[in-house]
Amino acid sequence: MQLIDGKALAETIKLEIAEEVAQIKTEGKKIPHLAAVLIGNNAASASYVRNKVRSCEQCGFRSTLVERAADISEEELFGIINDLNQDADIDGFIVQLPLPKHINEEDVTLAINPKKDVDGFHPINFGRMAQGLPAYLPATPYGILQMLDRYNIETSGKHCVVVGRSNIVGTPMSILLSRKAKVGNCTVTLAHSRTKDLPAETRRADIIISAIGRANFITADMVKEGAVVIDVGINRVDDASRKRGYRLVGDVDFENVAPKCSFITPVPGGVGPMTVCSLMLNTLKASRKEIYG
Repeated sequence: MQLIDGKALAETIKLEIAEEVAQIKTEGKKIPHLAAVLIGNNAASASYVRNKVRSCEQCGFRSTLVERAADISEEELFGIINDLNQDADIDGFIVQLPLPKHINEEDVTLAINPKKDVDGFHPINFGRMAQGLPAYLPATPYGILQMLDRYNIETSGKHCVVVGRSNIVGTPMSILLSRKAKVGNCTVTLAHSRTKDLPAETRRADIIISAIGRANFITADMVKEGAVVIDVGINRVDDASRKRGYRLVGDVDFENVAPKCSFITPVPGGVGPMTVCSLMLNTLKASRKEIYG
C-alpha cells in the first residue's frame, strides 16, 4: 500500500508555481491576483479562506480578501461580485460557500464572470469541461487528476466508481475520468444514494472515489484487493480525547481499507490540500489568459 500524500504534493506544485511567478516578476509582467469573498463567521469557511490566502503568499500571488457580515443583502453581495468582475487587476475570484440562507448560491455562481471563475463552478466552465474544451476545472476534481498523474496511477481501461453525484465533485469527476486524456479513458460508474447494492458496484472498481460525506462509509468488504481509493470526505466525529472534542475522518474506514489498497489518500492531508493547490493553478491560468485568451 502506498499513501498518496496530498499535503507534500501540494507543496511541491506550489513551489513550481512560485518559480514561474518569480520569472514573471523578473520579466516585469503582471503578478497573478486572486480575490476571495467571505460572508459571515463560519469557522470552517474562515479556515479555508486563510489557507487560500496563505497559498497565494507561497506562490507569490497577490491576494485580496473581502469580508462582510452574515446579514449582507443580496444586492450588496452582487455589487461586490460586479466590482470584482470589472476589476482588470484581479485575475480570478471565489465566493466562499456555504452562504447565509437568504442568499441564493446558484444566482451567485451565475453572477461570476466565467473568465474569472477559478473555482470552476460556472455552468459555462462546466459545459466546456464536459465537451473537452479548455476550461477552469472544479478545484477538487482537478486536484484528484493531479494526484493520479503525479503518482503515475494508470487509469486507461480501468473501472472507476465515483460515489456521490454533486456538481462540485462527483459529477465532474465522472466526466473527467471518462474523457480521452492522459488521466482518463476510464469506464466510469457514478453511484449515489439510490444505487442498488452499492457494495457490489465498489467491489468491481479498480479506482474508488468517495465524495458522499458520510464518516467511514466505505468499509473493507466494499473494496477489492489492489484498488486505488481516493477519499474526498471530511467528516467530524466526536472524540473526547482530542482538545477540540472531535477529529476529522474521511468517507473511508482508512484503518481497515488501507491494507487492501495499492494507493490510498489519507484524511486529513490527502485531497484537501490539493483542492487549494488547484485553485492556485487555475488562477495562474487566468493570469496567463490561457483558457479564454
